[in-house]
Amino acid sequence: MYSAGNLGPLLNLLFEQAPTFMALLRGPEHRFELANPRYMDLVGHREILGKTVAEALPDAHAQGFVDILDEVYRSGLPYTAVGAAFVAQSEPGGPVSERFLDFVYQPVRDEEGTVGAIFVEGADVTERVLAERMRRDSETLYKELFDAIDLGFCVIEFFDGPHGPNSDYIHIAANAAYAKHAGIPNVVGQKLREMVPAEADAWVARYGAVLASGEQVRFQQELVATGRFLDLAAIRIEPSSRRQVAVLFQDITARRRAEIALEELNAGLEEEVASRSAKLLAAEEALRHSYKMEAVGQLTGGLAHDFNNILAGISGSLEIMGKRLSQGRTGEIDRYINDAMSATKRAAGLTQRLLAFSRRQTLDPTPLRVETLVDGMRELVRRTVGPHIALSIETMPEVWTTCVDAGQLENALLNLCINARDAMPRGGRMVIGADNVVLDRRVETDDALPPGDYVRLSVSDTGSGMAPDVMLRAFDPFYTTKPAGQGTGLGLSMVYGFAGQSGGTARIQSQAGQGTTVSIYLPRFDGDARDDVLVKVDGGIPSEQTASKTVLVVDDEALIRMMTVEHLQDLGFTVLEADDGRSALQILESDVNIGLLVSDVGLPGGMNGRQLAEAARSARPGLRVLFITGYAEHAVLNHAELEQGMEILTKPFQLDVLSERVAQILAA
Repeated sequence: MYSAGNLGPLLNLLFEQAPTFMALLRGPEHRFELANPRYMDLVGHREILGKTVAEALPDAHAQGFVDILDEVYRSGLPYTAVGAAFVAQSEPGGPVSERFLDFVYQPVRDEEGTVGAIFVEGADVTERVLAERMRRDSETLYKELFDAIDLGFCVIEFFDGPHGPNSDYIHIAANAAYAKHAGIPNVVGQKLREMVPAEADAWVARYGAVLASGEQVRFQQELVATGRFLDLAAIRIEPSSRRQVAVLFQDITARRRAEIALEELNAGLEEEVASRSAKLLAAEEALRHSYKMEAVGQLTGGLAHDFNNILAGISGSLEIMGKRLSQGRTGEIDRYINDAMSATKRAAGLTQRLLAFSRRQTLDPTPLRVETLVDGMRELVRRTVGPHIALSIETMPEVWTTCVDAGQLENALLNLCINARDAMPRGGRMVIGADNVVLDRRVETDDALPPGDYVRLSVSDTGSGMAPDVMLRAFDPFYTTKPAGQGTGLGLSMVYGFAGQSGGTARIQSQAGQGTTVSIYLPRFDGDARDDVLVKVDGGIPSEQTASKTVLVVDDEALIRMMTVEHLQDLGFTVLEADDGRSALQILESDVNIGLLVSDVGLPGGMNGRQLAEAARSARPGLRVLFITGYAEHAVLNHAELEQGMEILTKPFQLDVLSERVAQILAA
């Protein structure tokens, strides 16, 4: 630290190391007494100490700096300069350079108040001045270009107003062509809602979307206040925190009026329009008929497949019962009766699902609380979806009462949970939710659900989701994306039909790769709910049968497989069986001597019957094949191209017909 007694050395250090230039000029002639290194850099390290300014720096004298020093010395008033130009030679005879200086001439008084010297202090600000000059030049050029553009151009800045955040904007810049194209002069400083209050919301919506998204837009819109039609492009000015949007536009009123005139002219051609409209309607009707026939084909094909499978099981059970009775073997009759009854129940269930889709099923509506029903099904659903699915139930407090068939609602919920499970084969999260929904206007959807109070029951999953085209057809009967044999395609259609018959609807929200939510909307019921709703648990699946060799029977329908196996065993064949293509292929790749493959066409597991037969023949050339099917899948079988030794038998079939066909194939 420096004390008052040794301040001199400190001042010398400060003077020498100061970042600004400093000098001390003594007397009326302004003779250099002191100058620090920065000052010497400025004047090119000339010999100046002991000399007057006029002697040491003739270029400064020529530029009037000595006159300023004289005035400061005479008046005793300091002089301050900002960005003053100083043209100097770095050395006598050397190149001339222009510098810009900020400096002060500070008079120094003695103890009696008389000016005896001038202290000079300042900084070289050449870079700052040149940068400012370039900025001004750039702004001048920008302004000239801005005003020269024939298109209207403006910059708007959003601000928060009485209508909410970013609900208004002000014009902060506009070129001369703005008034020409928009018809509004002196727009800078004007606020949108003060300029055009009646149409402000429309313009805020357009440009607010640009501000929020950062995406450039191009659109046409009428400025109603001036009757101008404008073609506009808008882009956000970055960063977004500036809340500014740049707009470029032009007046297309003349073109738009010409278009309107042309539209009016075309509207006058009534006869031609009527003729073309009739043709168009006829074409549309033909297209609708085509779609209708495609839907009917899909529906009838699905019905044929499922019902023929069921009928084959029933008729086969009856035939075997008749044979057992004639043999006096009555001990096994109950088994076939039970199997036939099980198939009959499946047929009834299929009919119920079809009736649900067509909204013709018989319902028994009961006032109930959805959250009570969901809670009662918790364990059933948990067992059904398995441990690899994280199940959670999220119901809002005090869900409204609805009046609905409890049993059908349980079936619908279980269907949705099974679909969600199947969409997450590697595990995931499933959420069953129930809440209240108030629809205050009719939503533009196919179901056209009217406004009102609804209870919403939803099932969400984190599975594979649906593509848009799949989502459009998800409620169609017999439409499924699952492999053959793994789904009837009636689950969602039943849910949709049941919800519609109950006064509500079903809707899907999904995105491929991001999961699916299916929601059932049921009308609110003004009344008390029942608390005795029970969850019905479906019966078990019939157990699969096993056997042994020579003929291999492949069918995922356990009853049909059992019937076929036992009948062939009764004929003296040894029989192997499998319930899917992959299991059958493992047997076919073994050393077992198999003379005939009897296979259903629609098999689960990703391999249909035709693919199984082709794979089998690659390992066993000449293997004879009998396809049995409840629906002629032409796309799979392609009858015209069946190879030699391949034949088809359609379900339901008589067992003696099966015997004849097997004998014919093996004898060929």
